[in-house]
Amino acid sequence: MIQRIQSIYLLLSLVVSVMASFVFSLWLNPNANPIYATDLPYVLAGLLLSALLALVSIFLFKNRKLQFVMNRLNIILNFILLGFFVYWSLIVPGEMNISEKGIGLFLPIISIVFLVLANKAIKKDEALVKSVDRLR
Repeated sequence: MIQRIQSIYLLLSLVVSVMASFVFSLWLNPNANPIYATDLPYVLAGLLLSALLALVSIFLFKNRKLQFVMNRLNIILNFILLGFFVYWSLIVPGEMNISEKGIGLFLPIISIVFLVLANKAIKKDEALVKSVDRLR
């Protein structure tokens, strides 16, 4: 069912991925202009893929095992994005002059937290279903 707690967590992960794409800046360039994910095509593709995986996972509520696997793939994708953000923030030109990072760099961490909470709730549901099946 869509009204389960893991669906709420997945929806929040979806919103965080979309917000990272379009709303929050990742960092400021040396000219003090904000850099958004829309300026970097690979980052934008990764964030939109993360949002798409979360959206698809919301509607896989009947197949909990596949939903769990999709969330794990989404977690791996967010770790890759986070690694890219850390790498890019360390080699960005003018790092010694300007060291202002935007909140967009940390949004994959928030998304990972929501995905882990969703997987925890999915495991709890799966354990409940297995315990009821044993009673039959």
